[in-house]
Amino acid sequence: MTLTWYGQSCFKLDTRETVLAIDPFSKEIGLSPPRFHADIVLITHAHYDHANAAALAGEPFIVAGPGEYEARGISILGIPTFHDSHQGKERGLNTVYRIEAEGIRLAHLGDFGEEELRDETAEALGEVDVLLIPVGGTYTIDGQAALAIIKRIEPRLIVPMHYHLPGLKVKLAPVDDFLKSYGVSKPERLEKVVIKRKELPETETRVVVLGKG
Repeated sequence: MTLTWYGQSCFKLDTRETVLAIDPFSKEIGLSPPRFHADIVLITHAHYDHANAAALAGEPFIVAGPGEYEARGISILGIPTFHDSHQGKERGLNTVYRIEAEGIRLAHLGDFGEEELRDETAEALGEVDVLLIPVGGTYTIDGQAALAIIKRIEPRLIVPMHYHLPGLKVKLAPVDDFLKSYGVSKPERLEKVVIKRKELPETETRVVVLGKG
């Protein structure tokens, strides 16, 4: 499978059978919305910078909340979480998605804002191969909080998201703040990442910073 990042929390996941989009955003955030064709769209919450499915081509199957879903060879579990550290009283709910395809399990945390990963959330996620995690702070966890979640989940591949980009109107910290906290001075920087189960590291965690698609 191939993973491409479009800025904020928006990704395109290409598998052998389908194209899955996560959190397509609207132009109000200052970036150009994604326009690719999608078969499945996952929405973590209904804010304009995460829920612009209308920008995408095709007639996708849309998932916009907790539950178990099967579509086009992909298994999806939506796990309810909070957008803030006050049980959703400030910014509402957020859905974390566990995505299974081609023998690989990905977790997309959306705008996860809780102080730490609750036991029930960690249990629902189980073993995670690829973790897509926000690191920019302000509306989600920052780089320091991300470190604690990474330590608990122990993924094999980390892709940071939801951080500052040129043109972005949302005030977020740069990805370098997270990388410095994590102790990575020279991360892999790729336009997109091809993920194969047999090539995932066994004893260490790989960090990839993706360029905006």
